[in-house]
Amino acid sequence: MTQPLTLHPDRLFPAEPQTRAVARKLYEQVKDLPIISPHGHVPPAWIADDIPFKNPTDLLLTPDHYVNRILHGQGVDLGALGVPVGRTDFTEEQAREAWRIFSSHYELFRGTPMKYWMEMELVDIFGIDVRPSAETADEIYDAINAKLATDAFKPRALLDTFNISFLATTDDPLDDLEHHAKLAGDDSVATTIVPTFRPDKYLEAGRAGWTDLIDALGAKTGEDTTTFAGWVAAMENRRQFFKSMGAVSSDHAHVDLGTEPLPREEAEAVYAAARRGEASSLATAALRRTFMFEMARMASEDGLVMTLHPAVYRDHHQATFEKFGADVGGDIPIAFETVDALHPMLNAFGTNPNFRVIIFGQDETVYSREVGPLAGFYPSVYVGPPWWFIDAPDAIMRWRSSVTEYGTFYKTTGFVDDTRAFMSIPARHDLARRVDSSYLANLVVQHRLEIDEAEELANAFVVDLPKKAFNITV
Repeated sequence: MTQPLTLHPDRLFPAEPQTRAVARKLYEQVKDLPIISPHGHVPPAWIADDIPFKNPTDLLLTPDHYVNRILHGQGVDLGALGVPVGRTDFTEEQAREAWRIFSSHYELFRGTPMKYWMEMELVDIFGIDVRPSAETADEIYDAINAKLATDAFKPRALLDTFNISFLATTDDPLDDLEHHAKLAGDDSVATTIVPTFRPDKYLEAGRAGWTDLIDALGAKTGEDTTTFAGWVAAMENRRQFFKSMGAVSSDHAHVDLGTEPLPREEAEAVYAAARRGEASSLATAALRRTFMFEMARMASEDGLVMTLHPAVYRDHHQATFEKFGADVGGDIPIAFETVDALHPMLNAFGTNPNFRVIIFGQDETVYSREVGPLAGFYPSVYVGPPWWFIDAPDAIMRWRSSVTEYGTFYKTTGFVDDTRAFMSIPARHDLARRVDSSYLANLVVQHRLEIDEAEELANAFVVDLPKKAFNITV
């Protein structure tokens, strides 16, 4: 039986009437503020070339690993969902069938943030008024397809519709950033779109193909990357290029947060051994931590904000990785440690006024014990927002409670959507604004905050804090 699809105006607000009324008031003042998205994965080519979206599956399903992993967990083949992104052999009929699979399994998303995001996309963006199901799949698919065929649903128009004022992409150090150059020279694009320096694979000397990457880095920069010193010079070169193109941050995701540097002579020796393929896994891990220390040193000089989001077991299922590649839902969070790991870096740069580091993570146990206290002491340390597996409503509430009393509201960064699912950006930020309004409302009702203080904070979460944390001046 077909069920209607509507969005309740009080969704995510507290059930208790007095607190709910305060949450409504706070949300009302921030709900229409422009979106600042300082960390994400939207391909810049989509916007630079204003590439039309092909169909609902290609837009809403295939690139969203949050959604795909839930379906895969119930036995759905990722290939049937169009994975990986960019396939040229996935036909229109296959795309329609993928949407039917998603719709017929829609009950799996009950109680998840994915349900919230998807329904806000369907209702607010596409005007859909029936719930996804086996019976409504084709109806919804056709309605979305009809919208996608219009100019109003091309990427550039949607930037304006979504009211995105700032959008950062994530880019390889050797990228020429031609799409960013095109956007920077186009006055018709009101959104500020900047690159982010993501050097992870150039720091992992134990990975296959690392020497070829480093040779390419040398060719790109004209530096002699057969030596550790040359690697350092080449990285400084590329960071300066990214900064000249508007970058405000560098992004780092390794298995741990280690930053203890090897003595320079030892670093040169391990680097040379790694290039010969003779370094042990322990040695390459030590070299990676040395590279990270150098990244911090560079950040203290060039001012790019470091964002650290460690501790994910990437591509946990080897066969899935071999068939579909990375970023398809097979990554699993693991625990991590910050105090010892970051001590070398913070001991050297933690009070440097030009240095800033934002710590993300999915291990909720570290926030009150480690990350909040570090942010409470070091001027350079900021607590990154709840990310990936903990960007759900209840987890956001726990995160706020964990970090506020030790790190304070003012050492957080605002919300980060961290997504390549372009259409979900407004929904993700709306969820965060509603949950934060609810959190602040509870403090008001408990007389821990005055209403004017809560109003100032609600605005700061959306505007002031992300601008400050990421050095955004627009």
